Amino acid sequence: MVMTESEVIFEEQPTRDGGRIGIVTLNAPASLNALSLSMIVTLHAKLDAWANDVAVHAVWLQGAGDKAFCAGGDVVALYRTMTQSPGDEGEAAQTYFGAEYRLDHFLHHYPKPLIAWGDGIVMGGGLGLFVAADQRIVTETSRLAMPEISLGLYPDVGASWFFQRMPPGVGLYLGVTGAQLNARDALELGLADRVIPREARQDVLDALRNADYRYPQQAVRAVLRDVENRALAPRAEVMPRLDHLQTLTDAADITQVVRRIFDDPREDAWLVANRARLAAGCPATAHLVWRMLRRHRHGSLAETFRDELMLSVQCCRHTELAEGIRALLIDKDRAPQWAYTDVASVPEHYIDGFFMPLWDAETHPLADL
Repeated sequence: MVMTESEVIFEEQPTRDGGRIGIVTLNAPASLNALSLSMIVTLHAKLDAWANDVAVHAVWLQGAGDKAFCAGGDVVALYRTMTQSPGDEGEAAQTYFGAEYRLDHFLHHYPKPLIAWGDGIVMGGGLGLFVAADQRIVTETSRLAMPEISLGLYPDVGASWFFQRMPPGVGLYLGVTGAQLNARDALELGLADRVIPREARQDVLDALRNADYRYPQQAVRAVLRDVENRALAPRAEVMPRLDHLQTLTDAADITQVVRRIFDDPREDAWLVANRARLAAGCPATAHLVWRMLRRHRHGSLAETFRDELMLSVQCCRHTELAEGIRALLIDKDRAPQWAYTDVASVPEHYIDGFFMPLWDAETHPLADL
């Protein structure tokens, strides 16, 4: 049985015991499966229904096309609201980001095996979906990143929580440079669980249909373990450079961290690309990354999502996000005019404005998480 809801396709495939596997396909390949609000709402509703359907043994989440699992959120729609309906950007941001973070939190606590097929691009909001899954599969083509430094946003979708679970300094470095990770990095940093050849996708689905679901978690793990091939993973970028990255990020404030990254003399291609991304990126974003990591050093996932909702709404009320989207995705001139020219020139009071509370604990839209 197949049901199409605009940009999301739902399918239920029978298992040998009369049950079903739920298959979700994010079906917007032209935008690299970027998440629109309607996709988020539809996805949450269907996953909730499957969670309560005893015949559904497991859920498989994938992206359409051969380029991406999901490249992020549909920020172009937010841009239209910010530029065409001034004054409404706060409400639109609250609706969009509130729905997205509620979905991500739900997936982190999903009661059934949830398998994410992270082939190709897995970035921004797509990484938020991916890391929340129970079994997170990368392939030889996977590219993961939180590239918000280029947009004037900040790494959200729980990043201030999952960055904390990496070796010290690594999450900060990834956040301020938007560095891209491969399958080996994803495994070593705790963002993925399995490496499976992209050509084996249908074989995995067939094996899942024929599994013994008396013990669903064991069944899924057994299937994935049988086809996993970690030898396919490319050479790691992060862990071989761990000592160096920790040296770069070992500073008392974000201005010093950025200075250390820029002063790094290594001509290593991966490090050079990261420096260039930081140099072109939004100076305010670097400050937001620093603040959020400090605020959530010991915080829960729910606390992180609540704080992110406040900050994301504030980002839509400031100028940086709209300018970053314009330069990268609308006019595509890649020449954003940021409010400040460099990280050192961003005043503390400007960043303080992003953290002005919008709700109290009782009225927060995500208070029930």
